[in-house]
Amino acid sequence: MKAKIKNTVTAVALCLAASTGAAQAATIGDTSVKFTGYIKVDAMVSDYSDGTIASGSVGRDFYIPSLTPVGGVDEDPQFDAHIRTSRFRFATSTPTAEGDTINGVFELDFLVTSGGDERISNSYTPRVRHAYLTYKNWLVGQTWTTFMDVGSLPESLDFIGTTDGITFARQVMVRYTNGGFQIALENPESTITPFGGGSRITSDDSSVPDLVAAYTTKQDWGYVKVAGLVRQLSYDNAAGIDADETSFGVSVTGKYNLSNGDDIRFTFNTGKGLGRYSALNAVNGAVLTESGDLEAIDSTGYGIAYRHKWSEKARSSIMFSAFEADNDVSLTGLAATESTYSTRVNYLYSPTKALTVGAEYAFAKREIEAGFEGDMNRFQVSAKYAF
Repeated sequence: MKAKIKNTVTAVALCLAASTGAAQAATIGDTSVKFTGYIKVDAMVSDYSDGTIASGSVGRDFYIPSLTPVGGVDEDPQFDAHIRTSRFRFATSTPTAEGDTINGVFELDFLVTSGGDERISNSYTPRVRHAYLTYKNWLVGQTWTTFMDVGSLPESLDFIGTTDGITFARQVMVRYTNGGFQIALENPESTITPFGGGSRITSDDSSVPDLVAAYTTKQDWGYVKVAGLVRQLSYDNAAGIDADETSFGVSVTGKYNLSNGDDIRFTFNTGKGLGRYSALNAVNGAVLTESGDLEAIDSTGYGIAYRHKWSEKARSSIMFSAFEADNDVSLTGLAATESTYSTRVNYLYSPTKALTVGAEYAFAKREIEAGFEGDMNRFQVSAKYAF
């Protein structure tokens, strides 16, 4: 009974300490628990040359290459403000009788979810970002795909930054790590364009998991990660179409540290049927042919970011990223995205370690196979308190 009361009191103390910032960690039984995260407020003005993004669209919260309007009419700029990227993370560590450790992570934020409208409440439904455990060389649960490299992400006010040229996905997996080598089986999902074009088909018909292998080499100057992906694209509509196609791709990413404290971060990915693994699914993994078969769509993405430190409290990043798809327009139609690119520059200042304020300007452009194109100018400011 005394032990239960003690654990309960400790848990309550942990919650109170986290909410007041007095402490970030505590021990409950044999398990140490740490609470971290940040509160981030974003405000932005966006001006589109060829249309607009509807209210409530995720493209109003952060940059998504495939949502830049094309072929429309120029409208007035739009102002948006939100706290959706704020996040909360619990990390646990439990020793075992054999001398090993079981670690766990559970993290939430509020992006890409529904909730209250902007008239009164501005409520957002929380969503799970990460939920996984690690034991010895194994990771089981949901986290960043092994095909992705978080370290190559630039310091950007936008949620991602070099979005056009990056792999970005979280999913359930089983991953084995040994030194710089990783191999994983990850949850599959296929995105397909109907024959002639039209609304995306999202198919969960794959019979095998995605296979990803990666190797990271770390040196004094930084690191390089090389990753390979092999997966099955599948679609079965139970009405005459039952098709599979093999998809594969490669990714090369890394970070180069300069002697003055600056750094260069780079990304490159290319492959057959990458689909949702590249540029936030700017194009689908495959397209249906007239006979009901699947044909994979080739694509390439790349990005580079240079980060300069003005002082111990101030820094700037300038970044560029691009994406290109090789669509067979006789199958996809002319509305498919042919290419996108974006560039941005920012200034961030941290008066103290836990607080960062900044401003960022971004320009993006998208072109579809019909030849129509449109661009976006966006100015964004933010304040972030990390704990």
